Amino acid sequence: MKVLLGVGGSEDSLRALDRAIERARGAGDDLTVAVVDNPESPVDVDDVESEVRERLAATGFDAEVRRLEGDPGSRLVQLSEQEAFDRIVLGGGETSPLGKVRLGSIAEFVILNASVSVTLIR
Repeated sequence: MKVLLGVGGSEDSLRALDRAIERARGAGDDLTVAVVDNPESPVDVDDVESEVRERLAATGFDAEVRRLEGDPGSRLVQLSEQEAFDRIVLGGGETSPLGKVRLGSIAEFVILNASVSVTLIR
């Protein structure tokens, strides 16, 4: 399976990276990590990319890392369609006190606009 993981610097997205690496290793998935500039994250995009590369190196897992410029949600959807990814994986979504999942703007856009399956890792 060809998997596109969006990472924007939040703790949720870095946790999703760790879980996506585990899954890809076990399932034999082809993983591409797209580093996006998340306006909701205080972490600089260069630091996010460095962290992604360090975590990949630490696990010994070989994945392509790309930097996407422009609107993060739109670019993730566009890349998934242009390169025929089977799935988009994102971190995020916190549960409200009433048990409802609240999504960030990037995750919401991708879920509503992607033509492929989207997995949200919380």
